[in-house]
Amino acid sequence: MNTKTSALERATSIALRTVHLAAVVALGAVLLGAPLPLAGTSLAAAVSGALLFAMELFARRLHALDMAGLAVLVKLVAVSAIAAWPPSPSHRLAAFWALLVLSSISSHAPRTLRHWRPGRPDS
Repeated sequence: MNTKTSALERATSIALRTVHLAAVVALGAVLLGAPLPLAGTSLAAAVSGALLFAMELFARRLHALDMAGLAVLVKLVAVSAIAAWPPSPSHRLAAFWALLVLSSISSHAPRTLRHWRPGRPDS
């Protein structure tokens, strides 16, 4: 990979992570009563998360079947489900906090755990 591609990829990653963080904060705010659209904030969180996931897969820094990759897939489904669930603020909020905890653990766990893959011989 050349330096310009690396710099562009890094800048894109930073921009996407910033958008994703803002979308997750906005989603949490909605679930706590802020007057923002639930569908829009959850869509922004899911799309920005999916784009970040795609970048990591493309750069081969992550594999979809590693523990971290599986966690991302679970989070994407769950964020989408938060918007689709029947109106139950307590369930949505509980799911949001569970996602936040899962995100922290899956992102900051030791490398050996993040990249552990069920069924892989070196696991």
